[in-house]
Amino acid sequence: MATTNTYINFNGNCEEAFTFYKSVFGGEFGYIGRFGDMPTSDDYTVPETDKNKIMHVSLPIGTSVLMGSDVGGDWAPIYVQGNNFSVSISADTKQEADTIFASLAVNGKITMPLETTFWGDYFGMLTDQFGINWMMSYNDNCNK
Repeated sequence: MATTNTYINFNGNCEEAFTFYKSVFGGEFGYIGRFGDMPTSDDYTVPETDKNKIMHVSLPIGTSVLMGSDVGGDWAPIYVQGNNFSVSISADTKQEADTIFASLAVNGKITMPLETTFWGDYFGMLTDQFGINWMMSYNDNCNK
């Protein structure tokens, strides 16, 4: 069965916010990566101003994980504080990811189709018909 976690976007202060959350909840970051760590691509070049921003960070809290990133580039103009979160779903199987993603996308808008990413997850994003942002992820290595 799929699980959900909260994913928060920040306008350049993600690292500061997550350092604060870590001081509140304790623990260690499960992962922290920057946009500058992304592999080079003919399709997209990370602007110098975004290279040190957080691409993804995760902080385990009990049985859930608080996740976040900074916005930048094309995403920065659509950032709205207060509506800067997504529900992140971790599926148990690729088929479950496909089924849930397709169901949530009905009358919604897919912002990133499900595809295998450079970090290894099968991942996609959408906004459902009610304006809620969703992230779908499946990682075969985590489910073996």
